Amino acid sequence: MEKTSRIFIAGARGMVGSAIHRRLVADGYTALLTPSSAELDLTNQHLTEEYFAKENPEYVFFAAAKVGGIMANNTYKAEFIYRNIMLAANVVHSSYKFGVKKLLNLGSSCIFPRDAEQPMVEESLLTGALEQTNEPYAIAKIAAIKLCTSYNFQYGTEYISLMPTNLFGYGDNYNLETSHLIPALIRKTLLANALLVGDYEYIKRDLQRTPIGFGLDDKLDVSDRHSIDEVLASLGITAQTLTIWGSGNVLREFMYVEDVADACVYFMNNVSAKQTGDFVNIGTGEEMTIRQTIAMIADTIGYKGEIRFDMSKPDGTPRKLMDSSKSHSLGWEHKYDFREAIAAVIAERNRETV
Repeated sequence: MEKTSRIFIAGARGMVGSAIHRRLVADGYTALLTPSSAELDLTNQHLTEEYFAKENPEYVFFAAAKVGGIMANNTYKAEFIYRNIMLAANVVHSSYKFGVKKLLNLGSSCIFPRDAEQPMVEESLLTGALEQTNEPYAIAKIAAIKLCTSYNFQYGTEYISLMPTNLFGYGDNYNLETSHLIPALIRKTLLANALLVGDYEYIKRDLQRTPIGFGLDDKLDVSDRHSIDEVLASLGITAQTLTIWGSGNVLREFMYVEDVADACVYFMNNVSAKQTGDFVNIGTGEEMTIRQTIAMIADTIGYKGEIRFDMSKPDGTPRKLMDSSKSHSLGWEHKYDFREAIAAVIAERNRETV
């Protein structure tokens, strides 16, 4: 990419898209196209093609997606598969139709079979059944990979796909009904800590700033401590305890979103579709249990209450560790330490809530 190249970031207002945008701005790129979903509905084929015809992007970072945690994935199955398939089909086809030089498609580690051998290598794709709680989303993301591969095969395009591990960072979604694991754990622990020390002013600001979900926002009266206590208790947060879904024993790999933005820019500038094949895993190679993760978050926040685990709730995939040796062989490795990144994200959340 040249510094003046016209670069379209699909999903620029999301966590990953905004991180890519920050990175490109910092690197001196000047012609960035960043429409919001309200300004451009990428699930609409006509509007998508109209935008590509008008703006003529040369490079595309495809980071737009309908995303969520285990609760959202398991509840809104039709929305997840429909919206994500439509997004991929329209962006990939419009990129071909209007002569985009290179496209980078971002996926998810959920594409791998539930019981894939660990660490998960790229070749294990489509070798087994998917995790049922997020199967529709995973199928849509697999379709996006195969779209890119098929267009490369038939039309000689230069479309590459990266599959990052579980991400967290600035701009994450803290709605507890639709969030991923890390922001949910951070928000719950911050609320639990505020409740433990009796800081209702912090709790009020948090609840006014970000929806909770689960239909609880309409029932909440932030001026009434009893109402606050009832709503938080329904989320597993009391004055003395914090309850987390599942056993806490499943293993996860997490990566700071600034790392994946770095990977996206690196691969767009330095690696070809012929080198990547179907896709490339982007991870840290480091994993921990949910128990270890929440303990680290609690320690960083200073939460001293009891942490419990609700075994009646689903765990999801038992283990998800990416084999990132392919990305390493192509010249890219992550830079950020998990504990330092978590501390930065918690500090950012606190600054925004004050």
